[in-house]
Amino acid sequence: MCGDMDDDESEIEERLYARFRAHAQTLLADAAPQEPADLNQYLDKLFSDGLSRSVRDGEQADAAQRYERLAMQPLVFARLAGFLAGHLALSEDPLRKVIEAMMMGYGEAEAHDHHH
Repeated sequence: MCGDMDDDESEIEERLYARFRAHAQTLLADAAPQEPADLNQYLDKLFSDGLSRSVRDGEQADAAQRYERLAMQPLVFARLAGFLAGHLALSEDPLRKVIEAMMMGYGEAEAHDHHH
């Protein structure tokens, strides 16, 4: 009985990872230019570089570890976002901007599910 629950959890994790990979590949297909011409293109490329690294790291992991890696990656990126934001002027309200960006990304994942 316990083994059945582990199998169910493993199957759910595999489906969630596959969903992430498919969505990431869709976003990466519209890759940012290699030589960004302006700040927005630079930011799109930085996002694509981070996403590409996340996908690559997942694909290089053993299949049983892919979801675990995916589950931990947001924590690392959140730490990095906090570190970077912690070096900005408080008048720019960096924490609010980081939270808004995080919610935007969360919404993009949900929107992708509704379109597919």
